[in-house]
Amino acid sequence: MLQNDLLLRVLRGEKTERTPVWMMRQAGRYLPEYMVLREKYGFFERCQTPELAAAITLQPVDIIGVDAAILFSDILVVPQALGLEVQLIESKGPILPNPIKTINDLQRIRIPEVDETLNYVFDAIKLIKQELNGRVPLIGFAGAPWTLLCYMVQGKGSKTFDEAKAFCYTQPELAHQLLQMITDTTIAYLKGQVKAGVDVVQIFDSWGGLLSKEDFETLSLPYIDQIVQALKEETLVIIFAKGAWYSLKEMVATGAHGLGIDWCIAPQIARQFAGSNIVLQGNFDPAKLLSPVPVIEQEVKKMLKDFGGHHHIANLGHGILPNVSVDHAKAFVNTVKEYSLVSTE
Repeated sequence: MLQNDLLLRVLRGEKTERTPVWMMRQAGRYLPEYMVLREKYGFFERCQTPELAAAITLQPVDIIGVDAAILFSDILVVPQALGLEVQLIESKGPILPNPIKTINDLQRIRIPEVDETLNYVFDAIKLIKQELNGRVPLIGFAGAPWTLLCYMVQGKGSKTFDEAKAFCYTQPELAHQLLQMITDTTIAYLKGQVKAGVDVVQIFDSWGGLLSKEDFETLSLPYIDQIVQALKEETLVIIFAKGAWYSLKEMVATGAHGLGIDWCIAPQIARQFAGSNIVLQGNFDPAKLLSPVPVIEQEVKKMLKDFGGHHHIANLGHGILPNVSVDHAKAFVNTVKEYSLVSTE
C-alpha cells in the first residue's frame, strides 16, 4: 500500500486534499549528493548500474520531499537499445556518432528484445520500489518517437533540429519507418517498466513544439497515440509535449490521464484547449526558482490559484536547472504542500 498516493488519485480524477508536486529532472545536478556520484561514475554507468540509479532516484524524495519519484535514466537508452552508439559528454550533451541518414543506415538498427537490452532499467525499478517501501509512487518514462528521431538523425542536440526535419520532409517513408521502429520498441520498453513496478509513465516529447500543428499531428502525435493506446489500460499515462499547446485537444483524445504544459501557455488557456476533465501538469518556469524564496512562494501560490485547484499536478514547465539551490527547490515543493485546496473550492 502506498502511504502517499496523491499523484495517482489526481490522475484517476479523484478530488484530493492538496495538489501533488514533483519536478522534472528532480534527481540531478542541483543536488550536492548527486554531484558526488557524478564525480565518481560516468553518466551511462549511473544509468546502467541499478544500485546507483536507485540511489539517485531516491535522493529528491529524501531531500526535497516530493510526492513522487521518477526513475533516474535517460530517453537515449532506447536509441542505444536499437543499436546506435550514444555518448553523453558532461555539460555538452549527447553525441550519436553514426546517425541515421539513409535506408542503409536504417538497416544498421533493429527492434530489440528489451528484456535483454534494457534489463538494467527493469532491475533498477525493482530495487527502487523495494527501497521506496510504499512512501510515494514511482514514475517511469520514455522519449516520444519524434524526439528520439531528432537525436538519431541529427546526431547531437540542437535548438532547431533542421536536419531531422529535412529528413522527414525529403524521405517521409523512411522517417515513418524509423518512427514506427522507435514506437514498437518504446511500447515494449514501457510495458517492461510497468511489469517491473512503475505506477505511472510519462512520455517526453521535448521537441514536439518545433513542429507546426499539422506536422506535429503527422510526425509525432500518431506515434504517441499508439503508445498511449498500448499502455493506458495497464497504467496511468502522462504526455508532456513541450511547446505543442496547439494540439492539447488532440492529445486529450488519446485517452491519456494527464498532459504536461510549459510556462509559455497560461493555465486558463490550456484549460480552454484541453477541457475541464483532463489533469494538467506544470507549469512553473524553472528559471523562477532562481528568484528569492518569498518571490518563489508568491509565484507558486499564483500558479496554483490559476489552475483552480483540482485536476492539477504541480511541476515545472521543463527540467530543474543545475544552478538552482536546494533551498529554493524545497521552497517550491513546500509551498505547494502547504496550499490547501479547501479554500479554493
